[in-house]
Amino acid sequence: MASFTSTPKLLSIFGALIVCLSPYIALSFADSFDKEVDMIWGRGNSKMDDTGKQLSLSLDTMSGSGFQSKDAYLFGRIDMEIKLVQGNSAGTVSTYYLASPGGPHHDEVDFEFLGNISGEPYILHTNLFAHGQGDREQQFYLWFDPTADFHTYTILWNPRHIAFLVDDIPIRDFKNHEDKGLSFPNSQPMNVYCSIWDADGWATRGGLVKTDWSQSPFTVYYQNFNPQACVSRKASMVCNLPEGSDYTWFGQMLDETDMEKMKWVHENYMIYDYCTDEKRFPNGVPPECSMG
Repeated sequence: MASFTSTPKLLSIFGALIVCLSPYIALSFADSFDKEVDMIWGRGNSKMDDTGKQLSLSLDTMSGSGFQSKDAYLFGRIDMEIKLVQGNSAGTVSTYYLASPGGPHHDEVDFEFLGNISGEPYILHTNLFAHGQGDREQQFYLWFDPTADFHTYTILWNPRHIAFLVDDIPIRDFKNHEDKGLSFPNSQPMNVYCSIWDADGWATRGGLVKTDWSQSPFTVYYQNFNPQACVSRKASMVCNLPEGSDYTWFGQMLDETDMEKMKWVHENYMIYDYCTDEKRFPNGVPPECSMG
């Protein structure tokens, strides 16, 4: 992915913006899960490997499991490698998302993986909330088997847009149109959350296919959590850029090649787009749908 912003201009924009923002300090870079995340539920259904670089979450008849990042971020490129539940995963949802503290004006950026019966494809469900306004779902099939190996899922979030990427291929791009009166997540730090839980009331064919508990536990694997991001801190007003840091994400936009890749995904693998659902929005689809 290319950046349209030159380094001097990028640094100028970056410095000016951070001075005006709430307290942030330093870029975050991944170390290991035991240092980067906290278990928030279902600790007994989680397991970390000896290196601390891989963490699994399981769902059984008693509980699912989930963790969150220790740090909250405001802007960044955040990568996570995920290998989804193998076999019959119908009724289960595995997640990787960003969210600010709950409330009517919260921000959120979602990857949700909706399980299916053996031999049928996963559905990648994406959504975005800006100041509490959601209803921006787009859904995709994947062009590979996400249960056979790890694949990288990326949220690229800067003041200009939020891009969703799979193995560095953009599948969705949500631009900042605040100048036109539309909300954009740019003031609330968000933590990373990952989980697996039972959603057989809606996850697979609208809830028609239920979870087969004889197949449990259902296990999803996460590894190589890599947040290149500004971390929220109360003590500082500066987001420092360590020498040699890769900060290109801060001004990065999709270039023509990226747009062609995203067009390919939309033409071949998109299965739902809120921007074309006139039945759901009889008074007109949301305004960002016509803004490019």
